This record gives sequence, C-alpha cells and structure tokens, in this order.
Amino acid sequence: MSHSIAIERPIERVGDDLMLRILLAEGGAELAPLARGIGEIEGESLCVVIKPWMAERLRIDEGSLVIVDNVNGKFTITRSAKNDVGIQ
Repeated sequence: MSHSIAIERPIERVGDDLMLRILLAEGGAELAPLARGIGEIEGESLCVVIKPWMAERLRIDEGSLVIVDNVNGKFTITRSAKNDVGIQ
C-alpha cells in the first residue's frame, strides 16, 4: 500500500441499489484492489453497491455522506459526521 487515503463521497441511488462511486483519479484506483469482490470499475469510477444490511448498520441512504479509507490496509466505509449536523 502506497499511502493512507480517506475520501468523503455521497451515496447515490442507481435503480434499486445504493451505490458509492469514487473517481479513479481521486483515489478510486488505489482503493480498487482492496474492494475486490464488493466493487467494480465502471468507466472512470470505482463503484461499490451498498447492501441493505450495510446501509441499515451505517444509517445511510441516498444522499448520505460516507468516508472510505484504506487506513488499516482494507477498504473501510464509515458514516460521515456531517450527516448529523443540525440534528438535535
């Protein structure tokens, strides 16, 4: 692994699926090898379908922000704290 990266991206809805898209030029190329089995390269992006159980666990839906990183040498998705701004 070359260096640690962390990218904040929104979740999109594609058909019935929730999807995370990370441009290859913005870190997706480095994350792609760690996302084998859960992500695919489509055009200029690494695309990861978020399974319903994962969306429920992270409390995310379309438009939610997530942070993707490789800090521990694996592909990790966490909910961004920015989703909770303004919630009392």
